[in-house]
Amino acid sequence: MAPQPSPAPPLPRPLLIVAVGLTALLVAGVVAAGLLAGGEEPPAADTRPVALVPVPAPEAGSDECGALLGGLPAQLVSNGSPLPRRELAAPAPAGAVAWSDGLREPVVLRCGLDRPRDLTPTSQLRVISDVQWLEVSEGGSATWYVVDRPVYVALTVPSDAGTGPLQDVSAAVRDRLAKGPVDTTG
Repeated sequence: MAPQPSPAPPLPRPLLIVAVGLTALLVAGVVAAGLLAGGEEPPAADTRPVALVPVPAPEAGSDECGALLGGLPAQLVSNGSPLPRRELAAPAPAGAVAWSDGLREPVVLRCGLDRPRDLTPTSQLRVISDVQWLEVSEGGSATWYVVDRPVYVALTVPSDAGTGPLQDVSAAVRDRLAKGPVDTTG
């Protein structure tokens, strides 16, 4: 039978305290480094003016669009968070407004557009605050068209924006533009 090695003698108490202290310090350093490396800074808000592509809006300069644009809220509410109205990059399309917190895609309103092609006699319309809307989904967003007022208005809303922007804009449309019949004949 082979001789058994004798157990190592215990560390003297001061060395044991230093070893435990160094181990704790090492663990704290690893945790701190992990938090700094893994806890990335949240993205900075983009405060540049919002660039919009021009689209045909033959009635953008109308009195109705002027009344609506002048009565839109300075901010919209999206999932409980405010979206302030943003400056548009030059050249800004006539009849357009955008809201964004600079972290997500903007909510964009355009006034004075041509009648939406998707508006047909069988279109499913939704009524919000006594305003009739036609929804047209486009990938990660939806464009909602006001179809019962003297001018066509489009509100493009990212899929993560919730219903707040649509409700806020519906109230402004209801209060600023006279209600009329829906023209599905084109």
